[in-house]
Amino acid sequence: MEFKSLKNIEGSFKQIRFFGIVFICLCAVITGYVVWNAFSFAEAQRQKIYVLDSGKSLMLALSQDMAQNRPVEAREHVKRFHELFFTLSPDKSAIESNIKRALFLVDKSAFGYYKDLTEKGYYNRIISGNINQTIQVDSVLCNFDTYPYNVATYARQIIIRESNITQRSLITRCRLINSVRSDNNPHGFTMEGFEVVENRDLKITDR
Repeated sequence: MEFKSLKNIEGSFKQIRFFGIVFICLCAVITGYVVWNAFSFAEAQRQKIYVLDSGKSLMLALSQDMAQNRPVEAREHVKRFHELFFTLSPDKSAIESNIKRALFLVDKSAFGYYKDLTEKGYYNRIISGNINQTIQVDSVLCNFDTYPYNVATYARQIIIRESNITQRSLITRCRLINSVRSDNNPHGFTMEGFEVVENRDLKITDR
């Protein structure tokens, strides 16, 4: 009888140890789940920003990782430069204002191109001939696999004269580097090594 009692006590200890291990494992799983869920909830709350609208009501705004939006900002930066640099009207002050704003987005390579056109009398002919020039950017291709980012821009220039309208193919290349954001450079990029690869007439239409 004494041996049988010892066996029963040993079996009971094994059962208690087994249930104890199971209980500890369940507690660990539940604790891990609760901690993970708490961190996920805290991270989601950190991405929410509440803005006070004129002291009256709260509006919810969501934060976003800046890196996710950089490709869009890069294309917009390059597009904005081309619109400012290549949109010309027969007004010297308007031309100089656009060029000045465009040069904030690029290094001295674009200034060299501008000086070359100036020395050739390009802007004087725009003014004296009462010519308007606009640009339509078809696509901006950015390679974000390597830094600095290589960029190719494909666009069409539309040159409007009194006698005709000329459509011209424009292809440019440059590299994009990260820079400080400012009022003059809101996207935080600088174009370097700017060059015009192609600038040729496609179509001339009489007016």
